[in-house]
Amino acid sequence: MQSEKELFNLIKETYPQNPSHDFIASTEKILRQKARSMDKKSKAKKLTAISSGIILFALAFSWLFFFSGKEAVTNVASSFGAESLPAAVHENEPLVFIYHSHNIESYMPELDGNQVFSETKNVTLVGEEFSKALAENKINAIHDETDISGILEERNLSFADAYTVSREVLQQTLNEHKNVKMVFDIHRDLSKRAKSTINIDGFDYAKILFEVSKTTDNYEANKAFALEIHQKLEEHYPGLSKGVIDKGVNPKNTYNQDLKDNSVVVNIGGIENTFEEAYRSADALAEIIEDMIEEH
Repeated sequence: MQSEKELFNLIKETYPQNPSHDFIASTEKILRQKARSMDKKSKAKKLTAISSGIILFALAFSWLFFFSGKEAVTNVASSFGAESLPAAVHENEPLVFIYHSHNIESYMPELDGNQVFSETKNVTLVGEEFSKALAENKINAIHDETDISGILEERNLSFADAYTVSREVLQQTLNEHKNVKMVFDIHRDLSKRAKSTINIDGFDYAKILFEVSKTTDNYEANKAFALEIHQKLEEHYPGLSKGVIDKGVNPKNTYNQDLKDNSVVVNIGGIENTFEEAYRSADALAEIIEDMIEEH
């Protein structure tokens, strides 16, 4: 019987392999995600060992794709004990909807003077980064950039009516995309830098705060969803999440969370953070969402 080494040599001799950079990168990403669950003290050493086998792993998988197709790859992955990604991750329909009820909220260091609002350099850029990070993790998302503030002005409405207008956007999206499973309304809060920033491994991140409305029938589902994200952030980025808070019982404002389970308001940073810090946090959040989708 041929040894494993002899089999791999036979594979290489049978068909010269030149896996694409994207294939190798995506394979490496999957392995690195598995490695995140390792103990921190031995993580670096083990990750190095894992990385050294990536090319060989990619060669074998590339050969299987060429000769046997996706079904063979799935079977081999199972033999390695790896869980296949849920089908929903690969569907064309979006799983995540991102929008901004207060779209002009911004960060002082990015603006002139002491301004905290901007029509162009605002929190929608953080939503865009979050959407891109999800896409890199093979998760389809819609990032809505509707100018809610502009609509309020056109309709002669007050700032307090922002959620009424954004509700129209959310409802239309949910009607058109039945596969949406998670809804994030991204803001920034008013906290100062000392309370809105954390340094992790030498890099500054904008802290994340989750808000859940108590005035919805699906409050428990939304609260559990937010708590799960918080707990996973604590595992991988300790201190990045400021936790989950309940918003009051004002029946006039459910923050639109009554329209869909797994809906949450996400505050990324405060008025004294930078886009760079907020982007890092958005990337971290995307990693956590990918983990949750894999698990569920």
